[in-house]
Amino acid sequence: MMQAVALPALSDNYVWLLHDENSGHTAVVDPGDAQVALDGAAARGWTIDQVLITHWHPDHTAGIPAVVAATGAKVWGPEAERDKFAGLDHGLADGDKVQVGSAEAEVWHVPGHTLGHIAFILDGHAFVGDTLFAGGCGRLFEGTPDQMHASLQRLGTLPDEMIVYPAHEYTLGNYRFLAAKAPGDAAIERRLAEVTALRDAGRPTVPTTIAEERASNLFLRADNAAEFARLRAAKDSFR
Repeated sequence: MMQAVALPALSDNYVWLLHDENSGHTAVVDPGDAQVALDGAAARGWTIDQVLITHWHPDHTAGIPAVVAATGAKVWGPEAERDKFAGLDHGLADGDKVQVGSAEAEVWHVPGHTLGHIAFILDGHAFVGDTLFAGGCGRLFEGTPDQMHASLQRLGTLPDEMIVYPAHEYTLGNYRFLAAKAPGDAAIERRLAEVTALRDAGRPTVPTTIAEERASNLFLRADNAAEFARLRAAKDSFR
């Protein structure tokens, strides 16, 4: 039984703790802030023994040295980005498997936001970093529209019930954009109302599910890379 906990960090990041109740193992995903990760684990009586990294950006990796120094945890992340951040013990590529407690995670290469970006898929959970957001997707800092569209389409093949753990609280802005792009879309209007209520109550809007994203995320619904590219460009300039 895996338990995932969202720890708000920095301005709008989430650091995810993943705890295996069977083994007592705890992994942290994308610790941009080490103290947030360490305090979150300690508050629950957990000890971090594994670090999982989706991509190299500092808001996902800056906490690695302090987490490792405090816990001795080993670090798994994209081999293709090894030279872009410090502390990687085990480099991963598409199709690799990683033992996370009593579960086995499959590594998917999902480029677009960065060229080496990976996701961890395990036991009904998908840790997708900055590739797929609730109602959105990551900016194309290194990759192309074709790459990101292909990555999103691949994630869209996951089962409806798959729980998706994005790394940022961008959901309200994403659905405001989607509502402006597709006025009258019932799924988007429903989701915007739900997300607005959650943020008004000070609650996280993630995780999400693949079923929800298929229903209401225009980026995942884009039929081709050209349609995706138009959406992404519009979102980049949306205020």
